[in-house]
Amino acid sequence: MTTPTTDLELVSVTKRYGATVAVDAINHTFRPGGYACLLGPSGCGKSSTLRMIAGHEAVSDGAILLGGSDISTLPPARRGTAMMFQNYALFPHLTVIDNVAFSLKMRGEDKASRLKKAGEMLDLVDLGTHTDRLPDQLSGGQQQRVALARALITRPQVLLLDEPLSALDPFLRIRMRGELRRLQRELGISFVHVTHGQDEALALADEIVVMNNAVIEQAGPAREVFNAPTTAFVARFIGGHNVIALPQGHFAIRTDAVGLTRSEPGQMQGNVTSVEYQGAHVAVLTRIAGDQDISALVPEDVFFSHPMNPGDQVGLIWEDTNLHKLTA
Repeated sequence: MTTPTTDLELVSVTKRYGATVAVDAINHTFRPGGYACLLGPSGCGKSSTLRMIAGHEAVSDGAILLGGSDISTLPPARRGTAMMFQNYALFPHLTVIDNVAFSLKMRGEDKASRLKKAGEMLDLVDLGTHTDRLPDQLSGGQQQRVALARALITRPQVLLLDEPLSALDPFLRIRMRGELRRLQRELGISFVHVTHGQDEALALADEIVVMNNAVIEQAGPAREVFNAPTTAFVARFIGGHNVIALPQGHFAIRTDAVGLTRSEPGQMQGNVTSVEYQGAHVAVLTRIAGDQDISALVPEDVFFSHPMNPGDQVGLIWEDTNLHKLTA
């Protein structure tokens, strides 16, 4: 596969279900050959957006452009996209290789050609020795890789992934994140991946598109969205941040940039409300005046050299340069 030079662009894309607006006139251009994650809570519109790109949901208003052409009225098979579903949707009575080759069979491609291509795809996902097995003879992770090979065999310009890791156990989920990233880089095609997991989005994405209440709250490179959230919602949802109301406005500050000391006059005072050991760090939640909660992520050795307990009064300190003003 070659790196595509075509953009996937959403132009005022809207989805209505009766009187309910699930996606509200969103605009976004995805970078060709990139890995983008649509991130947000349940009901924010991210899955509806993905299904509209795939052609499994009709667009109520707006247009979906691929390479400058409007694909929003085309059937799924003619869009230049492929979708990997959350439940994998493998045919239980077909072997692994026949599952992968199925779409080529529907196109009328001869058996030798489609099996050759399916075998190459299975080699790509390290399942070349499992061609004759049935889906129920595979682990969850292996079934996922079969579904991935089946989606990729049509050589799409854009691969769409609907929460593909949600059914896996935590250890396998982390391993499969690496597999997805490797495949995306090797193939050079655009991946658009829906998730509600912040860690998953940060681990995978070149670009994160944060959705909330049917609109895009913020989009940009993963590191930029994490370090420079523009709204209180993004700062809280992306994780690792406190949102603080100060006289000058609303600010975000990373939890690992907050220091805790013994309470002294002139410092911001807080009361410890909970302590959570997280291995390399200890998360200490405090409450300050105005019933604002501030969390500090303290290195394990620092915390246990001066342990704190719920009910203790502490001083909170940080560098002003670590305060990030929210702009929207």
